Amino acid sequence: MSKRDYYEVLEISKSASADEIKKAYRKMAIKFHPDKNPGDKEAEEKFKEAAEAYEVLSDDQKRARYDQFGHSGVGGNGGFGGGGFGGGMNMEDIFSQFGDIFGGFGGGGGGRQQVKGSNLRIRIKLNLEEMVNGTQKTIKVKKMKVAEGATSKTCPTCNGSGVQVKIMNTMFGQMQTQATCSTCQGIGKVADKIPAGANAQGLIKDEEEITINIPAGARDGIQLNVRGKGNDAPFGGIPGDLLVIVEEEVDATIKREGDNLHQELYVSFAEAALGTKREIPTVGGKVKITVDPGTQSGKILRLAGKGLPSIDSYGKGDMFIHINVWTPQKLTKEQKDFFEKQMSSGEMVAEPSGKEKTFFDKVKDLFN
Repeated sequence: MSKRDYYEVLEISKSASADEIKKAYRKMAIKFHPDKNPGDKEAEEKFKEAAEAYEVLSDDQKRARYDQFGHSGVGGNGGFGGGGFGGGMNMEDIFSQFGDIFGGFGGGGGGRQQVKGSNLRIRIKLNLEEMVNGTQKTIKVKKMKVAEGATSKTCPTCNGSGVQVKIMNTMFGQMQTQATCSTCQGIGKVADKIPAGANAQGLIKDEEEITINIPAGARDGIQLNVRGKGNDAPFGGIPGDLLVIVEEEVDATIKREGDNLHQELYVSFAEAALGTKREIPTVGGKVKITVDPGTQSGKILRLAGKGLPSIDSYGKGDMFIHINVWTPQKLTKEQKDFFEKQMSSGEMVAEPSGKEKTFFDKVKDLFN
């Protein structure tokens, strides 16, 4: 079954502000809240669906990716939605992350706190082709994991409630107050058996192989969220997330300027004079270009749509080929005699027509 449009789920327009998105989500969350619809599976699914939509649309980067690529740009392991709530996130996840949205509404009840492992942050270097077309990377990550054999038990101080109740006698009678349990810090559980090498919470550092899907159109500095692949939480809590920061590798031949790409192409004097065809590399594969006869050094060829996908709008940037006429520094005797003859005859001299474009004219033409 295909997913519904996130804007449709929250019943908002695509131009909705951040405040309008938050209000719309709160309205949906309260309408389909489990406490208000006990045992209603359909309401529960719509509650999760609304949370998934809000998780994407409330984040500027994720929203931009969704607006451009739809669900494929924000779903899946390592994508800009971290997999979403509909498939891999339960009610406790939603209450843990968005509980403040509900205001006075119940969010799982009780004083016990949901334990969540800490997030991990790593950097991945990608070349231009990987950033344009997307790729898959399998990496080894050192993280805190629940040690084999580690067990927990109910906190003896609060009996698993996560809170300590204190009763004080005052001049107005007895007053009851609640405070976070000082023994378990509100978790409701404490360590029971701790294997050798593990910390006080039964966690041990270990290495794990993680596969990350990099969506097409990634950018330098963008952060991907791999849900549940951070440090484990103690006592059966929710694992943290793996935050992947993309770094762009410097390409030896192709230079980037926003969504546009630039590349230099050297041709010989003969090729510039007579014209030629060349095959050049682009991020989408090799393409053939034509260098017209009489091409001057400094001419710029524009290959429309051969740049990077735009992250802010639809379409792609362009590839600009900068032609440089290569002048040989060493000539054979025959070559030297040939050029001297041409110079003396006056047949090969620089004769600008007055119609040649200046550097600034060429730059201006690129953006018109």
